[in-house]
Amino acid sequence: MSCSESVNSEPYVDHIPPGRYHQHFSSLLFSGEWLATGLEVALLTSLTSVAVTHPYLVNVPGSMPLLELALAMWFFSALRRFYNSYLEAVFCCFPQFRTQPVKEHELKNRKDLVGREPGQLQKIAEHDRLTLVSQFLLDVAIYFLVPGYYPAALSSYPPMYMRIGSMIANHYVMSFGMYWMHRALHVNAWLWRNIHSLHHWAKHPLSRTTYQDHWFDNFGNAIVGHFFAQVLIPLDHDFFFISRIIRVCESLEKHSGVSCWFNMAHSLQRYFPFAQMPHHHDWHHEGHKGCNYTFSSLGGLWDCLFGTRKTGRHPLAAETPRDRDMAAADQKTGGRKALWMDNPWVCFTPVIILTLMVLVKIYL
Repeated sequence: MSCSESVNSEPYVDHIPPGRYHQHFSSLLFSGEWLATGLEVALLTSLTSVAVTHPYLVNVPGSMPLLELALAMWFFSALRRFYNSYLEAVFCCFPQFRTQPVKEHELKNRKDLVGREPGQLQKIAEHDRLTLVSQFLLDVAIYFLVPGYYPAALSSYPPMYMRIGSMIANHYVMSFGMYWMHRALHVNAWLWRNIHSLHHWAKHPLSRTTYQDHWFDNFGNAIVGHFFAQVLIPLDHDFFFISRIIRVCESLEKHSGVSCWFNMAHSLQRYFPFAQMPHHHDWHHEGHKGCNYTFSSLGGLWDCLFGTRKTGRHPLAAETPRDRDMAAADQKTGGRKALWMDNPWVCFTPVIILTLMVLVKIYL
């Protein structure tokens, strides 16, 4: 696919028409559905209007003003769109950096570019709308029910090294909860069949497939990930937003279908211990239940620690030091370790423990 070819701005098609890079900058959300985009605009406009007209009624002491939260939601909506557009343009212009061979992205049998059938695409679009509404209601509910969760700006802050350390710790707590929730969604037959398998209809993911899940999958990740981490290890006002920006970029990158220096969030941590690149998660989308490898949302510590790391195939430009070590030890396609951890109850135990810790922190 050459740089002159582009993913169409229509929802899903059976061909890739000629186009130019600016066609990637669509006003549509990831499903390419106008109804979902209009619904999001309506919700954010309503919240912004209330925040502007009745600040004395809606602002929660100890939290940022509701208007600032509304503006942040507008910002992250735009960030997801533009970074998605950037990553899809990279995918089209630089086939040498793709995580899977170009021939595997051919459009066949009325499937879309990532391997999904028309009926699956319709169901995904329905869940996109449900995700929009449920995530919006969750964010607003947390603002009013958990004062201080969205931190207000302060006149002074601790030393920078402490703030950075808190963000790193926050991210590891976030990825710990999401690791075990994600792994449970794979090993529990009912959860896999009814919830998480929808996301894995994308066998060759692109960045637009990042949030294309069952709505409850997204809802659970928001709670077990961001919510739990912020309650247990609170970030201050500035680093709260820095963390969210990194998380959005990292999430889109690992589904981008390309693994290289264009992946800015991943490149920042490429030489850290246990570092991951998008090709690790791309491998996760191949095979039965996505191969049941590489569940971590940030970094690769938990996959390495709990025996679910797998190098997979990748362009040489994206190889990490640990990839080279695993290849040298002939472990590139090695088997899983400690299979007793795949017991559904074992997988849910860390999530249950985190939940109890959060409840203690909130109510005691």
